[in-house]
Order: sequence, then C-alpha cells, then structure tokens
Amino acid sequence: MSVATPIRVGLVGTGNAGRLALRQLIADPRFELTAVGVSTATKVGQDAGILAGVDTVTGVQATEGLDGVIASNPDCVVYCAMGDTRPIESFDEVRRLLAAGIDVVGSAPGTLQFPWGVMPEKAITKLETVARDNDTSIFITGVDPGFANDLIPFAFASTCQRIEQIRCMEIADYATYDGATVMFDVMGFGKPLDETPMLFLPGVLGLAWGTTIRQLAAGLGVEVDEIEEIHESEPAPEEFEIAAGTIARGSRAAVRFEIIGKEDGKPVIVIEHVNRLREDLRPDWAQPAQPGGCYRVEIVGEPNYRVDICPTSEHGDHNHAAIVAAAGRIVNAIPAIIDAPAGIRTTADLPLVTGNYTG
Repeated sequence: MSVATPIRVGLVGTGNAGRLALRQLIADPRFELTAVGVSTATKVGQDAGILAGVDTVTGVQATEGLDGVIASNPDCVVYCAMGDTRPIESFDEVRRLLAAGIDVVGSAPGTLQFPWGVMPEKAITKLETVARDNDTSIFITGVDPGFANDLIPFAFASTCQRIEQIRCMEIADYATYDGATVMFDVMGFGKPLDETPMLFLPGVLGLAWGTTIRQLAAGLGVEVDEIEEIHESEPAPEEFEIAAGTIARGSRAAVRFEIIGKEDGKPVIVIEHVNRLREDLRPDWAQPAQPGGCYRVEIVGEPNYRVDICPTSEHGDHNHAAIVAAAGRIVNAIPAIIDAPAGIRTTADLPLVTGNYTG
C-alpha cells in the first residue's frame, strides 16, 4: 500500500499499551485513525486525543466494544484489550475481527505470539481457518513475551557459529507500574507469601512464556521435550506504597522465576524474571544495567553474548519506556501485516519491521 494513502486503523483498548499505541496512530502520517473501542463506560464518547493524553482533537469518539470499530471499516485493528485475565474473550474478539475481513496487530491474547505447542490445535485451526477464509492475518507481540526475547535473541543468534544456551531476562523495579490487575491479581504483589497468585499456579508460567520457548526453539532447531518452572518470592520488610497501592509488611514484594526449556534434560532456552518493588530487596538476585530495569539476552556459544536493552523515555521511567516500545513494535508492524499472507504471523516470518522517520 502506498505511503501516500494512509492505512485505515481502528484501536481496541486504551489501557497502558493501547493509550500509547493510540498516540502513535494519531501522530504517524502512515495511518488514519477510524475508531476507538473501549470497555469503560466513562470513556465512551471521549475524543481519541483525550484518551491518548495529547492535545490533538481527532474527531474520533470512543465507542463501547467492537461494533463501532468494525463498522468504521478499517484495514487493520490494533488490539490492546486485556488478555491476561480474559484469554478466551480476547481470543474470541480477535477472531471476530479477522472474520470481518480486518487484519489484527496487538498485545493480546499473548498465546498467539507463537501458539504452536502452547495452545490446543483445535483453537489454532479455528483461528487459521477464519483468517484464511477472510484473507486476514494477525500478529501479537509485546516486550516480554515479545521483541526482547524473540527479535533480539534471533538477531544476535544469527552471528553465532555455535549455540549452547539462550537466556532472556527481565530485571525490573515494578513499583511505578500502575496496572493493579497485573500487579496484585496476576503477579501476587502485596499478597501473603502462602497465597499462590495466578502467575505461579502450576503450568501458568509455561503457558505464558511457552510462546517464547517454542518460537526460539523452532528458530534454533531445538527439540524442547520438557519445560520446568521455578519461582521464589521475597516479603516486604515493612509497609510501603507503590503506584498500584499499598504493600503490607510481610507480603510479596519481589519475585524471581524461571521457565526452562530443556532438550534431553539440558537447559537450552531459559526465560528469567527478577521483579522487585524496591531496589534494595534481594541484592543477590540479578541487577539491572541501568537504574530501574533492563532486558538482557545472554547467549552461551561461539561467540558468547550479553546484550542489555535499556529503554528510556522523555515522558516516563523504564516501565513507561518499555510499554512505549511494545506499542511501537505493534503499530510499526501494521504495513507488514497488511501485506502478509493470511493466518497467524510471528516475528520469525515477518520481514524486518522498522519505525518511521519523523525528523
């Protein structure tokens, strides 16, 4: 599609990622915003510029759900509705968009980043059939799972003569992350240590990051025959406040977990998270390369690599910058998805996606 003809794009979800994606859709001349779908009643009727937190008046007013977005006849929809706590609903919503003849890029449902070996084959076939029948495609990504543990390791792995192990890490202070649902319900921060949060229920870590394990395995030619999950938590030494609320003394204030993809008992692909709510907690755990947080890729092979990705932003801290990066990766992929073959598309089969020069 010619750059002179903007791609018509709708957006669903104006939370942390969706709001930042919306900013780019408003400002980037490659795109024409057609509609915004929201789930919060107080947002209905608000101009997209207000929801994005920018001064621009777009004339596009938010409507509830998908109906208004589909009716606006977009070429593509940026789907950033919550998927962590509503995986079935988000799957059904993206399937509905594909069935309407609309391509989809987005942050949810996360299992569609690379569903093979993670989701039931029946569900994958169902989505692929709808996409094929309507000549539509879908690309789901984020930071982690997302570009920090698929695009970056693949890029550096391409220079290696031999690879023995790839470890992808997130090392981050989450105190400024204001997503209460993710912080408290999913990760269990602020909860008693003997209360198991959603993330640490058996199989959930492997499901959430299984997409990364399977995608890297497919790209590297690894036969992952076992996925092991390890996690540990650290209590708060006293009560303190974070952006999402209060952390009581003795409640969960730091977590470290690993998802280990093994071949014949050998750990080949490892995802590790170190997430603190204060930088002084568990100093023996891995430390970030910059204050606040970083993403790290370590490759054992020939040559060896340690790559630190340190996002920063003029509008916020490391957590804000990481979400900006996730939103940018999603929005910048739109032209490639418009041109892509029908079906579920992944980092491994997309062309090199870049940003747009703005001067």
